[in-house]
Amino acid sequence: MLLDMTDSPLREPTFLVLTALAETPQHGYAVIEDVLRISDGRVRLRAGTLYAVLDRLRTDGLIEVEREEVVQSRLRRYYRLTALGATRLADEAARLRRNAEAAGLRLRRAGLLPEGGAA
Repeated sequence: MLLDMTDSPLREPTFLVLTALAETPQHGYAVIEDVLRISDGRVRLRAGTLYAVLDRLRTDGLIEVEREEVVQSRLRRYYRLTALGATRLADEAARLRRNAEAAGLRLRRAGLLPEGGAA
């Protein structure tokens, strides 16, 4: 079965950026900080990486610029999730949940994870 780009699994940084934008529009630095919080400090996006992800997500129609403002002589762009982006994020979350449930079930069946244990 061939997958197009909208069906392929999201890379973790991309998934986390979409997650950060799901609740409220944010500017780049706020997205970096939110991704750090969401990932419990595991994923530290650099500015170059973040803006490459944001540009790709905009091109794919998953996010859009909500507004721009000038702060201390610098342009600050606020990004928000589009309806397509929300659908894509929900689909990816469901895919990850199904995979985690399958792993947990098999680990419990093999006796490698206690009943009720999280996987």
